[in-house]
Amino acid sequence: MRLLLVEDHVPLADELLASLGAQGYAVDWLADGRDAVHQGASEPYDLIILDLGLPGKPGLEVLRQWRAGALATPVLILTARSSWAERIDGLKAGADDYLTKPFHPEELQLRIQALLRRSKGLANQEHLQAAGLQLDESRQCVLAAGEDIQLTAAEFRLLRYFMLHPQQLLSKSHLAEHLYDGETERDSNVLEVHVNHLRRKLGRDVIETRRGQGYRFIGLSA
Repeated sequence: MRLLLVEDHVPLADELLASLGAQGYAVDWLADGRDAVHQGASEPYDLIILDLGLPGKPGLEVLRQWRAGALATPVLILTARSSWAERIDGLKAGADDYLTKPFHPEELQLRIQALLRRSKGLANQEHLQAAGLQLDESRQCVLAAGEDIQLTAAEFRLLRYFMLHPQQLLSKSHLAEHLYDGETERDSNVLEVHVNHLRRKLGRDVIETRRGQGYRFIGLSA
């Protein structure tokens, strides 16, 4: 999943980049509200983490411009202020959730997971479940047919995206856009390798290939 972090406090941004990267997210970072207006609307992010106290343009105004432009990406607001009036303003502007600084990293992780599942129309359960598989995001492994199966970091990222989009036909370019940050070289051949690794671990029929179109996550047979 590809996230945009808009935060001007460098130590916090560095901490979040390391933490979110370890959780398997591809994260782009911006520190200025003016840059965020354009990039948030032009890149295919799955979720945006937005600080309110930004240079260039306040976070609330950035959010208003995104929503005025019909951007539907879930937005989680970070703020050092905890007044109810500000929370109401943020929700009216189109925020999906709020987190007040300081916060525990695990709370941010759980809120991100909940927002991503909600945005895909999936029930907010303790573990992501789809097509006969249960993904443990904290341990980055999958339960299949009663067996715990270990995943590499790349396999985990890919399977999580598939499980959030069951039965959907996803092109290689679409997957690359959502699995890698803006600085990473996107190689469709590498994606093919990871798909084949998942098939070896979970079964050949778990992921269907549509020649010239992409992949479709089918899951385990009933």
